Amino acid sequence: MQTHPLLIFLGAIFAHNIALVYIIGMCPLIVISKSLKTALGMGISVVFVVILTACLNWLIYHLILLPLGVEILAYLIFIITIATSVQFLEMVIERFFPPLQATFGIFLPLITVNCIVLAISLFMVLRDYDFIRTFAFAGGTSLGWALVIVTLAAIKERLMLTGDIPKGLKGAGITMVILGILALGFMGFAGMVKM
Repeated sequence: MQTHPLLIFLGAIFAHNIALVYIIGMCPLIVISKSLKTALGMGISVVFVVILTACLNWLIYHLILLPLGVEILAYLIFIITIATSVQFLEMVIERFFPPLQATFGIFLPLITVNCIVLAISLFMVLRDYDFIRTFAFAGGTSLGWALVIVTLAAIKERLMLTGDIPKGLKGAGITMVILGILALGFMGFAGMVKM
């Protein structure tokens, strides 16, 4: 019996948060979390790319690769799909949101190599999700990652205003401390949903 899509969605956000439980997608999480506005933009971008690529990859995998017996090409095809989706997103942001594009700089194209984007497609295959469960898992996982980056950025902005960060913890040090505390908080959801 497969898990209900709503449970997969909620579990991916909280109990199985990809950043805090699986420690995947940490590079952009740490670097982009300096500003709340930038973190929110990156979170929305990652949600869009993850959902789009997971759905496209599910269709390609189940409608083309499996029937042709060429599942071995899945990694290559998944990466091509991810790169294409990110290029599309980059063109849209560059056209309609130039200030956001300038803020992201090199990090928007780096969504292509963000581990979570590929991980979702691989988890989808390994867990044998149908299309609805894949959509729920991709949405929950990307929203969970976005929740973490936005929360992290908000806390860091607040701490920067107070200036109470010890000298040795400034920068990546305080980021790791905050992520550790967030991970402890999210551990409260552990065991609630089996994925």
